[in-house]
Amino acid sequence: MTDSTRLAADRYLELLASDGQRLVAVAVGHLDDPVPPCPGWTVTDLVQHTGEVYHHKIACMELGRRPDDSEYQHGPGEDQDLLDWFRSAHAVLLEELGSRHPDSGAYTWYPPEQDVAFWIRRMALETVVHRVDAESASGQVTAADDELAVDGIDEVLHLMLSYAVGEDPDENVDDYEGMSLRIRTGSWAWQVAVDTSDPENKIPLQRTAAPASATVSGEPSELLLWLWGRRPDTAVTVHGDAAAVSAFRELIARGTE
Repeated sequence: MTDSTRLAADRYLELLASDGQRLVAVAVGHLDDPVPPCPGWTVTDLVQHTGEVYHHKIACMELGRRPDDSEYQHGPGEDQDLLDWFRSAHAVLLEELGSRHPDSGAYTWYPPEQDVAFWIRRMALETVVHRVDAESASGQVTAADDELAVDGIDEVLHLMLSYAVGEDPDENVDDYEGMSLRIRTGSWAWQVAVDTSDPENKIPLQRTAAPASATVSGEPSELLLWLWGRRPDTAVTVHGDAAAVSAFRELIARGTE
């Protein structure tokens, strides 16, 4: 089995299209409803946030650099319907991503991957999590695609935890020294640990199983949503040191805010 969880670009785009369409479909008639996984947010806030993210990524590709706040849309115009604005943002994002070669250059916040492929993957994963958020407002939750969920687990552990937290010099993880966590779903396994001996990689990731303080396993969709703070511990199976699990959930939350 390859150790890469990545999907083909066309598959990401297919899922981005369907999950975005589902998000807006379940938002109809529920814009004022609270979103349980996002305290303080209504579906209106969720739709506007996701559309704003889309416009930001469009600007990243069009400008080839990090856009200023004034260079992309943050919400619909005064006389524009929110859901129509979202549908337009979703369509333009798909067009921008689909019309560019995945290897073509684009500004991203992850230095090793300065290309359109990064945003194709990231936007598919952003959308599936927010699609579930939108569904939760009206109790219509459906699972994420298994392959996309597996890739999303890898993204959380690699980009959001090992990179965004583990390589940030401003992140103090000394209190977690020596803790490790194994994540398993099906035949896939990952392990993250806190090892502050390397200041540039304080939370190293390996994509194989090894002894750990605790193990968390579950179905791909449930495990992905658990990592994003959308599911309680009861949605997955936990073995080992409960304190280590809680500690890693705190660390992951830092990278997924």
